[in-house]
Amino acid sequence: MNIIKTCLVVTLLLMLSCNSTKKEASKKEDPKSFPLENVLQNNVEKLSKVANALSYPDSLPRNIKSDKTNWGFVGVTDWCSGFWPGTLWYAYEASKNRQIKQEAERFTAPLKSIAYSPADNHDIGFMMYCSYGNGYRLTGNKEYKQTLLAAADTLATLYNPKVGTILSWPSQKHKFKYNTIIDNMMNLELLFWASKNGGNKQLYNIAKSHAEKTMKHIVRKDSAVYHVGSFDEESGEFLRGYTHQGYAHESMWARGQGWGIYGFSVAYRETGEQAFLTTAEKLADHYIKRLPDDKIPFWDFDDPKIPNAPKDASAAAVAACGMFELSQLIDDDLKKKKYFNAAKNYVEILSSAAYLSENTNEALLLHSTGHYPKNSEIDVPIIYADYYYMEALLRYKKLYEKQANALALK
Repeated sequence: MNIIKTCLVVTLLLMLSCNSTKKEASKKEDPKSFPLENVLQNNVEKLSKVANALSYPDSLPRNIKSDKTNWGFVGVTDWCSGFWPGTLWYAYEASKNRQIKQEAERFTAPLKSIAYSPADNHDIGFMMYCSYGNGYRLTGNKEYKQTLLAAADTLATLYNPKVGTILSWPSQKHKFKYNTIIDNMMNLELLFWASKNGGNKQLYNIAKSHAEKTMKHIVRKDSAVYHVGSFDEESGEFLRGYTHQGYAHESMWARGQGWGIYGFSVAYRETGEQAFLTTAEKLADHYIKRLPDDKIPFWDFDDPKIPNAPKDASAAAVAACGMFELSQLIDDDLKKKKYFNAAKNYVEILSSAAYLSENTNEALLLHSTGHYPKNSEIDVPIIYADYYYMEALLRYKKLYEKQANALALK
C-alpha cells in the first residue's frame, strides 16, 4: 500500500511539474509578455517632445555624437532627410495625436523640392517615400500623391536601359564607374507604388529590371551581398563588386544584408517573381545563421576584431522590418513562424536597456554604425535606426493583432 501511495505522489508531482513547465513556456511565448504598447507610447512621447523643441523644419536630425545628447542636423538634400519626418508619421500612426501629425507635416514640407530637382543620387526613395509616402498613406493628402509621382519620375531619370539598373552615385563614377548599390533595393518601392497610382507604367519595368540585375550580380554565391556593383556603362557588363562600407569586399556588411532581405521581399510582393522570394529567404537565413548570441549584429559579420567591434542596431531594425514583411509572403507555416519570431526577437532586444536610449539622449536607439571604414558615425544613434525601429514596432503590433483576430474567428 505504501508503494502505491508513493507512486501516486510521484505521479502527482510530475504532473504538477509538467503543468508548471507548460505554463512557463506559454508565458514566454505569449507576445503580450512584451510591453509592446508601452514601448510604442513611450517612444511617441519622446518623439513628440523632441519635435516640439526643434525650430527649423529644414534642419533634420541625423545623428548624435558620442559626447552629445542632442541631435545633429542635416539639410533636405542629405540622403537621411526623409527619416525624421517618416519617424514622426509612424508616431502619429501609433498615437493618432493631432499635434504629432502637425509636426510630421511641418518636417515633411521642406522635402518637396527634391521631387522637382534633377536627380543626383538614388536616395530619392529614402527621402520621399519615408516622408511623403507615409504621409500620403496616413492622410490621403492629394498634394502628397502628386509630389510622390513627381519624385518617382525624377528617380527614374537615373535608369540606364543598357545596364538595366538605376545609377546610385553619379558623383562616384570616377571611382566605381557605373554603380548600383544594395541600398537602392529600398528605393524601388517608390517606383512600384507610382506605377500603380497614376504614374508611368514603365516605372514597374524599371524597378523589376533593377531588382533582377541586383539579384544576378550583387547577391553573391555565399548568400551575402556586395555593397556596390560596378558595370560598364555602354555594354552593361558586370565588372566587379565592392563592399565599400564593409570590412572587406567579400565580407558580410550587416546593414547591406538587411537592405537585401527587405528589398527583395518587397520586390516579390510587387511582382510575384519567385526568384525574388527565394533570394530574400536565402539572405535572411544567412543573416540568422551568422548572428552573435545577443542577436544584434556587429557592423560587419567578418570584422576580425569581433567581439571587440561596434554593433549596428540600425541593421537589426532593418532586418526586423524585412523579416516581418517576408513572414507574410510565405505559405509555408514553419518558415512563416521562423521569420516572424526572428523579427519580433530583434525588436524586443532593441527595446531592452542594452539598446534603448531612454534618458541618455534624444534618440530612441543607441549603438548604430554608419560608415566604419571612413570612421564616420561609429557606435552612435542614427536617425534611420529610429525610423526602422518604429516601423518594426508597428509591424509587430499589426501582425499580432492580425493573429489574434484570426484566432477569434476560428
